[in-house]
Amino acid sequence: MADQIMLKVENVCKSFGPTKASNNVNLVLKKGTVLGLAGENGSGKSTLASMICGMQRKDSGKFYKDGKEFDPKNPGDAKKHGVAMVVQELGVVGPLTGAINMFLGEMEKYKKGPLVDLKAMQRDAYKQFDQWNLPHVPLDIPAGELQIEQRKLMELARALNSNPDFLVLDEISQALSQDNRDVLYKFIKKFKEGGRTILMITHDLEEMVEICDEIAVLRDGEVVETRASSEYSMEELKRLMIGREVSGDYYRDDQEESYQKEVILEVKDLNVPGKCEHISFELHKGEILGICGLSDAGIHELGSAMFGLEEGRTGSLVVKSSNTELKKPGDMIRTRGAYLSKDRDAHGLMLDDSVGDNLIVPSVRELSGALAFLSPIKTRRLAQEASEAFEVKASGLGHIIRRLSGGNKQKVNLSRWLIQDLDYIILDCPTRGVDIGVKAYIYSVLKEAKAKGLGIIMISDELAEAMGMSDRILVMKEHRQEAILSRTCDFTEEKIMEAML
Repeated sequence: MADQIMLKVENVCKSFGPTKASNNVNLVLKKGTVLGLAGENGSGKSTLASMICGMQRKDSGKFYKDGKEFDPKNPGDAKKHGVAMVVQELGVVGPLTGAINMFLGEMEKYKKGPLVDLKAMQRDAYKQFDQWNLPHVPLDIPAGELQIEQRKLMELARALNSNPDFLVLDEISQALSQDNRDVLYKFIKKFKEGGRTILMITHDLEEMVEICDEIAVLRDGEVVETRASSEYSMEELKRLMIGREVSGDYYRDDQEESYQKEVILEVKDLNVPGKCEHISFELHKGEILGICGLSDAGIHELGSAMFGLEEGRTGSLVVKSSNTELKKPGDMIRTRGAYLSKDRDAHGLMLDDSVGDNLIVPSVRELSGALAFLSPIKTRRLAQEASEAFEVKASGLGHIIRRLSGGNKQKVNLSRWLIQDLDYIILDCPTRGVDIGVKAYIYSVLKEAKAKGLGIIMISDELAEAMGMSDRILVMKEHRQEAILSRTCDFTEEKIMEAML
């Protein structure tokens, strides 16, 4: 039995001040298996994974790998022992090309005198993609210009460079569209077949039960249950994670589209060549319009194009109440609209600033007094109201955003806009990287906002989410609008997938 164990975690503890992120954690990971770590944001999943991979040092306890004590001092040390990780937050150096990102720390072998052989580096990088049947992504452009899922695939290929036998996947699948999730699942199967082991963290519980051999549930830094994934019911898994019963029905419970006749936003022949082409639709007051498609469909580019971030855009977006055409980002904000990017860390939040500062940024104009000075009383009151209304878990308004869990980051990201009196909002993957409790909370907020008349465009990589929340779904295929389906009569997976494919 001992020779079947890849990694053993024994009484591992880690604290941050008074907070116990890991409290006497014990786990056994067998060769050729996938162990899932389930738990709410802040339960200690990522802390444990980062200690195994040498990104943080444990306070006490022991790790054993292949029967020998294993105490990685840094990620490079862990790598030498066959351990690699794809982190939850995007781990690339944006200005450097994808190829250089893949071989950071290994540049010496590509040096030719004072120069670096970039072609050889790129060639070797693509060999890694091909070995594991991963779709190629552009490696000759700055990594910061890649889409999120392209970056995640590149990070996966980079982690595999060292030929690890133990791999940690921390929230990779929620960055991927359905077709690339299928690629990931095939990769996991192939990785396991070689007798290698995966520690997988995902908030998609259906995915976890399907992919993992065993699931360990963490709550408040402690392992509360470990057993075969087939032995969990979905409701039991949620209850163990949160410590209370959670209703499985957190999507809408009505089966018919429902919105007002009034049109808020009219999109006519919106076109960005090669990204999103000839898109036309109307968004109604109190409507949730879902937008979905496969990885190359252009759904995320459509969101940024509507906001005015894509160059070469033609066609028109008109706010009907004022007959205002939206041409640049400021136009949307001035017409009581908002846009939330899929990449909240890079294009949404100010990570090194406080919760309070992040919450007030969209409302600065309204909070300005005489001579454009901000009122400290007004700003604090608004930040406090937003934080309390959206149940942001932080030590206070001075808490630095970077130190929040993914779910609480997204609560801040949403609340700072929804606290305003908006007419419409574009949300690109609003529940990416959040746990089941926060996801249910976000859906309840969106249902409430819909009932008050907010027009919502919700771009989603998750078909269940789009079907569960939308009145209508615009399906894109190869950058073009393929169909608009209605909740009343068209919402089946078969119909939507048929349009996607």
